[in-house]
Amino acid sequence: MKKKAVAVVMTAVMALGMVSAVSVQAGIEDKTLIVGFDAEYPPYGYMDENGEYTGFDLELAQAVCDLEGWELEKKPINWDSKDMELNSGSIDCIWNGFTMNGREDDYTFSDPYVDNSIVVVVAKDSDINKLSDLAGKVVDVQADSSGLAALQGDDATDENKELTASFAELQQVADYNTAFMNLESGAVDAVVLDIGVAKYQMSSRGDAFRMLDEQVSSEQYAIGFKKGNTELKDQVQKTLDEMVKDGTFTTIVNNYTDYNLPEMVCLGE
Repeated sequence: MKKKAVAVVMTAVMALGMVSAVSVQAGIEDKTLIVGFDAEYPPYGYMDENGEYTGFDLELAQAVCDLEGWELEKKPINWDSKDMELNSGSIDCIWNGFTMNGREDDYTFSDPYVDNSIVVVVAKDSDINKLSDLAGKVVDVQADSSGLAALQGDDATDENKELTASFAELQQVADYNTAFMNLESGAVDAVVLDIGVAKYQMSSRGDAFRMLDEQVSSEQYAIGFKKGNTELKDQVQKTLDEMVKDGTFTTIVNNYTDYNLPEMVCLGE
């Protein structure tokens, strides 16, 4: 009786294993790719005038899904909660101007596709003309952003740490719309941010601001997957590489010439 019971159990286990294998394969073939992004981070991810989520990274993600036969789910997230969202499985990847430098041990990354710079924006009539002029000034930066990391993160240069120490105050804000409202009102003296976002904000707000020629740092953007999820990373990377070869990548890049993206992309170079 015991042997028969064991055999029945083993048969059931094997059947469940076969069902699981089929389910996993179906998930690969009929996948919904859930992309986590900051909805206020143009030109990479934002809401357009029609109330639709769009942006350079979301267009790339859509093209990858179209070629793979996947559905794309665009999931706006609180940027401070991105790790929780990724590790819990609520999203499949972070695809939104995501800096890989200094985070290589925390995520499985795609190849970098944008080489970005961190810059400083000030009011047009400001007396700030170079980085050293920021001494004694109040500066805004987005919380948990690449700009903040460049100024005082673990991998920040000694020069940037000294620069930050010279500020009267470094204020962290939730988003760059808030930062530019603070700058416009005179509540802060400067904003530190990514060059693509800086160009967007400046172009959409008239000629009230200017960018310093001297940059804080340069960085690279990549798609961040949960640590160890090499299968999905490899699938997405393979498709991106195909898009570079057939010109799809360049076509999407050229939709964002106003943000200097053609000069910033590095995939395939």
